Amino acid sequence: MKLFTSVHEAGDINALAAEALQLKKNPYAYQHLGKNKTLGLVFLNPSLRTRMSTQKAAMNLGMNVMVLNIDKEGWALELREGAIMNGTTVEHIKDAAAVMGQYLDIIGVRSFPGLKDREEDYAETIFNKFVEYCGIPLVSLESATRHPLQSLADLVTIEELKTKARPKVVLTWAPHIKALPQAVPNSFAEWMCRTNVDFTIAQPKGYELSTDFTKGANITYDQNAALKDADFIYVKNWSAYEPYGKILPGNEDWMLTNDKLKLTNNAKVMHCLPVRRNVELSDEILDSPNAAVIQEAGNRVWAAQAVLKRMLEAL
Repeated sequence: MKLFTSVHEAGDINALAAEALQLKKNPYAYQHLGKNKTLGLVFLNPSLRTRMSTQKAAMNLGMNVMVLNIDKEGWALELREGAIMNGTTVEHIKDAAAVMGQYLDIIGVRSFPGLKDREEDYAETIFNKFVEYCGIPLVSLESATRHPLQSLADLVTIEELKTKARPKVVLTWAPHIKALPQAVPNSFAEWMCRTNVDFTIAQPKGYELSTDFTKGANITYDQNAALKDADFIYVKNWSAYEPYGKILPGNEDWMLTNDKLKLTNNAKVMHCLPVRRNVELSDEILDSPNAAVIQEAGNRVWAAQAVLKRMLEAL
Protein backbone atom coordinates (compact mmCIF):
# COMPACT_ATOMS: atom_id res chain seq x y z
CA MET A 1 0.00 0.00 0.00
CA LYS A 2 1.53 3.31 -1.12
CA LEU A 3 -1.61 5.45 -1.05
CA PHE A 4 -4.55 5.55 1.35
CA THR A 5 -7.09 8.23 0.54
CA SER A 6 -10.29 6.18 0.17
CA VAL A 7 -11.83 2.74 0.39
CA HIS A 8 -10.54 2.06 -3.12
CA GLU A 9 -6.93 1.66 -1.93
CA ALA A 10 -7.87 -0.50 1.06
CA GLY A 11 -8.25 -3.81 -0.78
CA ASP A 12 -10.24 -6.30 1.32
CA ILE A 13 -11.62 -3.95 3.96
CA ASN A 14 -12.76 -6.76 6.24
CA ALA A 15 -9.26 -8.23 6.21
CA LEU A 16 -7.85 -4.77 6.99
CA ALA A 17 -10.28 -4.39 9.91
CA ALA A 18 -9.30 -7.84 11.19
CA GLU A 19 -5.64 -6.83 10.99
CA ALA A 20 -6.42 -3.70 13.04
CA LEU A 21 -8.07 -5.86 15.71
CA GLN A 22 -5.02 -8.13 15.83
CA LEU A 23 -2.81 -5.09 16.33
CA LYS A 24 -5.08 -4.01 19.18
CA LYS A 25 -4.27 -7.30 20.92
CA ASN A 26 -0.54 -7.03 20.23
CA PRO A 27 0.40 -3.39 19.54
CA TYR A 28 4.19 -3.72 19.57
CA ALA A 29 4.73 -6.84 17.49
CA TYR A 30 5.93 -4.95 14.40
CA GLN A 31 8.23 -2.29 15.84
CA HIS A 32 11.04 -3.55 13.63
CA LEU A 33 9.13 -2.27 10.58
CA GLY A 34 9.32 1.35 11.68
CA LYS A 35 12.86 1.43 13.01
CA ASN A 36 14.72 4.43 11.53
CA LYS A 37 11.61 5.43 9.56
CA THR A 38 9.85 8.80 9.91
CA LEU A 39 6.18 9.69 9.55
CA GLY A 40 5.28 13.31 8.84
CA LEU A 41 1.81 14.58 9.80
CA VAL A 42 0.88 17.76 7.95
CA PHE A 43 -2.20 19.61 9.18
CA LEU A 44 -3.86 22.46 7.33
CA ASN A 45 -6.77 22.22 9.81
CA PRO A 46 -7.27 21.37 13.51
CA SER A 47 -7.07 17.83 14.85
CA LEU A 48 -7.31 15.94 18.14
CA ARG A 49 -8.11 12.26 17.46
CA THR A 50 -6.46 12.07 14.04
CA ARG A 51 -3.20 13.62 15.22
CA MET A 52 -2.89 11.72 18.49
CA SER A 53 -4.10 8.34 17.22
CA THR A 54 -1.91 8.38 14.11
CA GLN A 55 1.10 9.53 16.11
CA LYS A 56 0.48 6.76 18.67
CA ALA A 57 0.07 4.19 15.90
CA ALA A 58 3.39 5.20 14.35
CA MET A 59 5.15 5.03 17.71
CA ASN A 60 3.72 1.54 18.28
CA LEU A 61 5.40 0.57 15.01
CA GLY A 62 8.74 2.01 16.10
CA MET A 63 8.57 5.12 13.87
CA ASN A 64 9.75 8.65 14.52
CA VAL A 65 7.03 11.26 14.01
CA MET A 66 7.24 14.88 12.85
CA VAL A 67 4.15 17.11 13.06
CA LEU A 68 3.68 20.31 11.07
CA ASN A 69 0.62 22.53 11.57
CA ILE A 70 1.25 24.20 8.26
CA ASP A 71 -1.68 26.60 8.65
CA LYS A 72 0.11 28.13 11.68
CA GLU A 73 3.78 27.18 11.31
CA GLY A 74 4.38 26.91 7.57
CA TRP A 75 4.42 29.22 4.58
CA ALA A 76 1.25 30.09 2.68
CA LEU A 77 1.08 27.58 -0.17
CA GLU A 78 0.46 28.35 -3.82
CA LEU A 79 -1.51 25.63 -5.65
CA ARG A 80 -1.80 27.04 -9.19
CA GLU A 81 0.54 25.84 -11.91
CA GLY A 82 2.39 28.65 -13.62
CA ALA A 83 1.40 31.16 -10.95
CA ILE A 84 3.19 34.49 -10.75
CA MET A 85 3.70 34.50 -6.98
CA ASN A 86 3.56 38.21 -6.31
CA GLY A 87 0.68 38.00 -3.84
CA THR A 88 0.16 36.42 -0.41
CA THR A 89 1.49 32.92 -1.19
CA VAL A 90 5.15 32.30 -0.33
CA GLU A 91 5.92 28.73 -1.37
CA HIS A 92 4.59 26.57 -4.17
CA ILE A 93 3.12 23.26 -3.12
CA LYS A 94 5.31 21.41 -5.65
CA ASP A 95 8.41 22.66 -3.79
CA ALA A 96 7.02 22.15 -0.28
CA ALA A 97 5.78 18.61 -0.98
CA ALA A 98 9.01 17.62 -2.71
CA VAL A 99 11.09 18.88 0.21
CA MET A 100 8.94 17.00 2.72
CA GLY A 101 9.52 13.88 0.65
CA GLN A 102 13.26 14.31 1.28
CA TYR A 103 12.79 14.28 5.06
CA LEU A 104 10.09 11.63 5.49
CA ASP A 105 9.29 8.01 4.62
CA ILE A 106 5.48 8.33 4.84
CA ILE A 107 3.40 11.50 4.89
CA GLY A 108 -0.10 12.15 6.21
CA VAL A 109 -2.05 15.22 5.12
CA ARG A 110 -5.25 16.83 6.44
CA SER A 111 -7.10 19.50 4.48
CA PHE A 112 -10.75 20.51 4.89
CA PRO A 113 -12.99 21.89 2.12
CA GLY A 114 -13.84 25.56 1.75
CA LEU A 115 -17.55 24.66 1.22
CA LYS A 116 -17.90 27.48 -1.31
CA ASP A 117 -16.97 25.86 -4.63
CA ARG A 118 -18.02 22.23 -4.96
CA GLU A 119 -15.99 21.59 -8.08
CA GLU A 120 -12.85 22.95 -6.41
CA ASP A 121 -13.37 20.97 -3.19
CA TYR A 122 -14.22 17.70 -4.90
CA ALA A 123 -11.18 18.00 -7.17
CA GLU A 124 -8.99 17.36 -4.07
CA THR A 125 -6.27 19.61 -5.48
CA ILE A 126 -4.11 19.74 -2.34
CA PHE A 127 -4.04 15.97 -1.97
CA ASN A 128 -3.39 15.37 -5.62
CA LYS A 129 -0.50 17.85 -5.61
CA PHE A 130 1.06 16.15 -2.59
CA VAL A 131 0.71 12.76 -4.28
CA GLU A 132 2.26 14.13 -7.46
CA TYR A 133 5.25 15.86 -5.89
CA CYS A 134 6.12 14.27 -2.52
CA GLY A 135 7.40 11.00 -4.01
CA ILE A 136 6.59 8.92 -0.90
CA PRO A 137 3.57 6.98 0.39
CA LEU A 138 0.69 9.23 1.47
CA VAL A 139 -2.19 8.65 3.88
CA SER A 140 -5.24 10.89 4.13
CA LEU A 141 -5.84 12.39 7.57
CA GLU A 142 -9.16 13.72 6.16
CA SER A 143 -9.76 15.52 2.92
CA ALA A 144 -12.53 17.62 1.41
CA THR A 145 -14.50 14.53 0.42
CA ARG A 146 -13.39 11.59 2.61
CA HIS A 147 -12.02 10.52 6.00
CA PRO A 148 -10.81 6.94 5.40
CA LEU A 149 -8.98 6.40 8.72
CA GLN A 150 -12.18 7.32 10.55
CA SER A 151 -14.22 4.97 8.37
CA LEU A 152 -11.83 2.09 8.97
CA ALA A 153 -12.06 2.70 12.72
CA ASP A 154 -15.86 2.74 12.38
CA LEU A 155 -15.77 -0.63 10.63
CA VAL A 156 -13.46 -2.01 13.33
CA THR A 157 -15.90 -0.82 16.01
CA ILE A 158 -18.87 -2.44 14.29
CA GLU A 159 -16.92 -5.71 13.93
CA GLU A 160 -16.12 -5.63 17.66
CA LEU A 161 -19.65 -4.89 18.85
CA LYS A 162 -21.95 -6.64 16.39
CA THR A 163 -24.12 -9.48 17.67
CA LYS A 164 -25.26 -10.79 14.29
CA ALA A 165 -23.51 -11.55 11.02
CA ARG A 166 -25.31 -8.81 9.08
CA PRO A 167 -26.28 -5.94 11.39
CA LYS A 168 -28.52 -3.05 10.42
CA VAL A 169 -26.47 0.15 10.30
CA VAL A 170 -28.09 3.58 9.99
CA LEU A 171 -26.32 6.82 9.13
CA THR A 172 -28.59 9.60 10.34
CA TRP A 173 -28.24 13.32 9.70
CA ALA A 174 -28.15 15.52 12.80
CA PRO A 175 -28.61 19.26 13.37
CA HIS A 176 -25.67 21.64 13.76
CA ILE A 177 -25.11 25.37 14.17
CA LYS A 178 -22.92 25.72 11.08
CA ALA A 179 -22.24 24.08 7.74
CA LEU A 180 -20.02 21.00 7.98
CA PRO A 181 -18.29 19.01 5.20
CA GLN A 182 -19.65 15.84 3.66
CA ALA A 183 -16.32 14.01 4.13
CA VAL A 184 -17.25 11.77 7.07
CA PRO A 185 -20.71 10.73 5.80
CA ASN A 186 -19.35 10.26 2.26
CA SER A 187 -16.61 8.03 3.54
CA PHE A 188 -18.75 6.09 6.01
CA ALA A 189 -21.33 5.40 3.29
CA GLU A 190 -18.64 4.27 0.88
CA TRP A 191 -17.19 1.81 3.40
CA MET A 192 -20.54 0.47 4.59
CA CYS A 193 -21.60 -0.19 1.01
CA ARG A 194 -18.52 -2.42 0.65
CA THR A 195 -19.10 -4.62 3.69
CA ASN A 196 -21.76 -7.07 4.90
CA VAL A 197 -24.30 -4.80 6.60
CA ASP A 198 -27.87 -3.70 5.96
CA PHE A 199 -27.12 -0.02 5.40
CA THR A 200 -29.57 2.89 5.46
CA ILE A 201 -29.03 6.65 5.19
CA ALA A 202 -31.68 8.86 6.81
CA GLN A 203 -31.67 12.57 6.05
CA PRO A 204 -34.06 15.49 5.61
CA LYS A 205 -34.91 16.38 2.03
CA GLY A 206 -32.18 18.52 0.52
CA TYR A 207 -29.31 16.76 2.27
CA GLU A 208 -28.73 14.02 -0.28
CA LEU A 209 -25.07 13.02 -0.61
CA SER A 210 -23.39 12.55 -3.97
CA THR A 211 -24.45 9.25 -5.48
CA ASP A 212 -20.76 8.51 -6.06
CA PHE A 213 -20.62 7.49 -2.39
CA THR A 214 -24.04 5.96 -1.74
CA LYS A 215 -24.49 3.24 -4.37
CA GLY A 216 -26.01 0.24 -2.60
CA ALA A 217 -27.44 2.17 0.36
CA ASN A 218 -31.10 2.41 1.29
CA ILE A 219 -32.00 6.11 1.46
CA THR A 220 -34.98 7.56 3.32
CA TYR A 221 -36.31 10.89 4.58
CA ASP A 222 -38.12 9.17 7.49
CA GLN A 223 -35.78 8.97 10.46
CA ASN A 224 -38.10 6.90 12.63
CA ALA A 225 -38.60 4.31 9.90
CA ALA A 226 -34.84 4.09 9.41
CA LEU A 227 -34.18 3.61 13.13
CA LYS A 228 -36.59 0.70 13.47
CA ASP A 229 -34.62 -2.42 14.52
CA ALA A 230 -31.25 -0.72 13.91
CA ASP A 231 -28.21 -2.32 15.54
CA PHE A 232 -25.89 0.66 14.98
CA ILE A 233 -26.69 4.34 14.54
CA TYR A 234 -24.03 6.65 13.15
CA VAL A 235 -24.97 10.23 13.96
CA LYS A 236 -23.44 13.00 11.84
CA ASN A 237 -24.27 16.43 10.50
CA TRP A 238 -23.40 17.47 6.97
CA SER A 239 -24.21 20.47 4.81
CA ALA A 240 -26.10 20.22 1.54
CA TYR A 241 -24.38 18.90 -1.57
CA GLU A 242 -26.80 20.97 -3.67
CA PRO A 243 -27.01 23.93 -3.00
CA TYR A 244 -23.44 23.25 -1.99
CA GLY A 245 -22.33 23.90 1.58
CA LYS A 246 -25.67 25.30 2.69
CA ILE A 247 -27.76 24.73 5.84
CA LEU A 248 -31.44 24.31 5.08
CA PRO A 249 -34.05 25.70 7.52
CA GLY A 250 -35.77 23.53 10.13
CA ASN A 251 -35.00 19.89 10.98
CA GLU A 252 -33.96 20.57 14.62
CA ASP A 253 -36.10 17.57 15.61
CA TRP A 254 -33.58 15.20 13.98
CA MET A 255 -31.40 15.10 17.12
CA LEU A 256 -31.23 11.54 18.47
CA THR A 257 -32.83 11.03 21.88
CA ASN A 258 -33.68 8.10 24.16
CA ASP A 259 -37.25 8.11 22.86
CA LYS A 260 -35.99 7.55 19.32
CA LEU A 261 -33.54 4.93 20.56
CA LYS A 262 -36.51 2.84 21.73
CA LEU A 263 -37.30 2.17 18.07
CA THR A 264 -34.00 0.35 17.63
CA ASN A 265 -32.60 -3.02 18.58
CA ASN A 266 -30.90 -1.42 21.60
CA ALA A 267 -28.55 0.12 19.07
CA LYS A 268 -24.99 1.22 19.71
CA VAL A 269 -24.61 4.91 18.87
CA MET A 270 -21.55 6.17 17.01
CA HIS A 271 -20.15 9.59 16.18
CA CYS A 272 -16.73 10.60 14.84
CA LEU A 273 -16.30 13.40 17.44
CA PRO A 274 -16.03 16.24 18.26
CA VAL A 275 -19.75 16.45 18.98
CA ARG A 276 -21.85 19.44 20.03
CA ARG A 277 -23.81 18.01 22.94
CA ASN A 278 -27.54 18.62 22.96
CA VAL A 279 -27.38 19.99 19.42
CA GLU A 280 -26.19 17.02 17.36
CA LEU A 281 -26.59 14.37 20.03
CA SER A 282 -28.19 14.46 23.47
CA ASP A 283 -26.37 14.05 26.77
CA GLU A 284 -28.70 11.20 27.63
CA ILE A 285 -27.40 9.23 24.65
CA LEU A 286 -23.73 10.19 24.95
CA ASP A 287 -23.60 9.33 28.65
CA SER A 288 -25.51 6.07 28.30
CA PRO A 289 -24.30 2.48 27.84
CA ASN A 290 -25.48 2.67 24.23
CA ALA A 291 -22.82 5.21 23.33
CA ALA A 292 -19.82 3.67 21.52
CA VAL A 293 -18.08 6.96 20.73
CA ILE A 294 -15.12 6.52 23.11
CA GLN A 295 -14.42 2.96 21.98
CA GLU A 296 -14.76 4.18 18.39
CA ALA A 297 -12.24 6.97 19.04
CA GLY A 298 -9.87 4.47 20.67
CA ASN A 299 -10.02 2.31 17.58
CA ARG A 300 -8.58 5.18 15.55
CA VAL A 301 -5.15 4.01 16.79
CA TRP A 302 -5.54 0.49 15.44
CA ALA A 303 -7.01 1.65 12.14
CA ALA A 304 -4.06 3.97 11.57
CA GLN A 305 -1.61 1.30 12.70
CA ALA A 306 -2.98 -1.26 10.24
CA VAL A 307 -2.59 1.21 7.35
CA LEU A 308 0.89 2.35 8.39
CA LYS A 309 2.00 -1.27 8.84
CA ARG A 310 1.01 -2.08 5.26
CA MET A 311 2.79 1.02 4.00
CA LEU A 312 5.96 0.13 5.88
CA GLU A 313 5.83 -3.39 4.49
CA ALA A 314 5.73 -1.93 0.98
CA LEU A 315 8.76 0.35 1.42
